[in-house]
Amino acid sequence: MTQLEIGVVDVYVLRGALEDLRVLALRRGAGTRCTGAWEVVHGRIDPGESPEDAAVREVGEETGLAVDRLYNVTCQPFYLHRSATVQLAVVFAAFVAGDGHVTLGSEHDVAEWLRPDEAVARLQWPRSISALRDALQVLHAGHAGPVEDVLRVR
Repeated sequence: MTQLEIGVVDVYVLRGALEDLRVLALRRGAGTRCTGAWEVVHGRIDPGESPEDAAVREVGEETGLAVDRLYNVTCQPFYLHRSATVQLAVVFAAFVAGDGHVTLGSEHDVAEWLRPDEAVARLQWPRSISALRDALQVLHAGHAGPVEDVLRVR
């Protein structure tokens, strides 16, 4: 029987604002699932861990970056046929400071800071593109404006 699990996070790592806004895209490395696909930070929520704690941890593990501000964006369902599980990804946007120097974890072999239009063109998964557009709709100025009080997690 198919199960529903809230078990993963997707995190759109951003820096800057307006014309200087950049989105971090990561390419899957050899020997991993989806080798060569471009994605955002993605990972499992550990037992007993909140989605926001998982988001911050995964950003650190996959990029070496510290999260300055974290925003709740949306939730995205997807089906894993091998485990007969509908996963619900909790989606966040994380702003990082400075030059955004990335130290990659073992899952990725290339990281690039892209303009939003370049990121939309580069990302592999349609759900990633729609979630990025959602994030950009409210966060393009580097903050959530009048909805900051409900979207900002930390």
